[in-house]
Amino acid sequence: MQNAVQPYLAYRLTGQPIYLGLIGFAQTLPTLLFTLPGGVYVERMDKRRVVIVMQTVLMLQAFTLAYLAITGMITIWHIVVLAFIQGTAQSIEVTARQAMIGELVGKEALPNAIGLNSTIFNVARIVGPTIAVPFLLLLKDTGEGWAFFANGVSYTVVIVSLFFVHTHAPEVKSKERRSAILDFREGQKYILRTPVVATVILMASITGFFGFPYREQIPVFARDVLHVEGDTQDAVAARNSAMITVSGIGALTAAMFVASQSTTFKRKGMLLMSGQIVFAASLIGVALSRSTPLTLFFMTTVGWGLVTTNTMSNTLVQTNVPPEIRGRVFSTYFWALQGSTPFGSLFMGWLAQTFGAPTALAVCASAILLVSLIVHLRVPAVRQAET
Repeated sequence: MQNAVQPYLAYRLTGQPIYLGLIGFAQTLPTLLFTLPGGVYVERMDKRRVVIVMQTVLMLQAFTLAYLAITGMITIWHIVVLAFIQGTAQSIEVTARQAMIGELVGKEALPNAIGLNSTIFNVARIVGPTIAVPFLLLLKDTGEGWAFFANGVSYTVVIVSLFFVHTHAPEVKSKERRSAILDFREGQKYILRTPVVATVILMASITGFFGFPYREQIPVFARDVLHVEGDTQDAVAARNSAMITVSGIGALTAAMFVASQSTTFKRKGMLLMSGQIVFAASLIGVALSRSTPLTLFFMTTVGWGLVTTNTMSNTLVQTNVPPEIRGRVFSTYFWALQGSTPFGSLFMGWLAQTFGAPTALAVCASAILLVSLIVHLRVPAVRQAET
């Protein structure tokens, strides 16, 4: 709900696409700053406790957003600062949580666990925006705030549940006194001598820079690009939520397929390439479309392509990395994926402000398509990778 409502509120307050890019920059900049050192230190801690602390921070951030929005005190700068806080907590939490998956299920079940995790995540991408619609339609100017409040309440369920989770670390921690720099270098050396992992991380940075920021521009398409005569605020809100929801439906379809085929379909590299091509081509379709039904179709395939790409990248990285350095290597992957996003957000926001959102989306999607094709042609080991 928060990811759907936050950019909608920001665009309602300002009416300028550049601010959507600024919020994306603030939310993803912490990944660039904290994920790499976080990956080293997370391995020295109880990952479950790290996740609990970071989830608590995210809960407090949501309640703060809710209070400011409901009281009418909120400004664009409140959103920017709180987005930075959210991004800071997530940059540590995601690394700890993903590294914890292997400790919960073991290597044999890891591909299926990643697919299942992606399925659950994408169910939320469908349910969240759908639940947000009544808040926006029935509560008008305070609807965003109550959606933020509901999000804050939801964290309590997660935090309580985590106290009942037990992990089984596969390695004995015997390196606490080693230099953090040496631990970091060990992870980077492994990446450099493993071409599949290194290439997947490189492509993740391209997706993060040119691909992820499309989500921040959805309110521009909902209000301006797909505008029809007689539009009301309620119609724009419904269109905005519909675009996010159908993207979630496509994402869920991909996640369920990946989870169900994780042990029988071995050609993960080929599926990765397919996801990248579908994602980029669908974004180009969204950029060219001026019809709401057609845009919703392309948004569905956008969701399918993005989740297929991310899930296959995640799987190839985690299954090719020994457990004792998985946190460090995954933090590098996440750093490449999300650490490039803040600058991509500013870049797409500037393009949208200067040349229009459709042009911005078409340029960025074309870059993803071109780079993906070049990489798969020059490094065939990636598309041939199996698990």
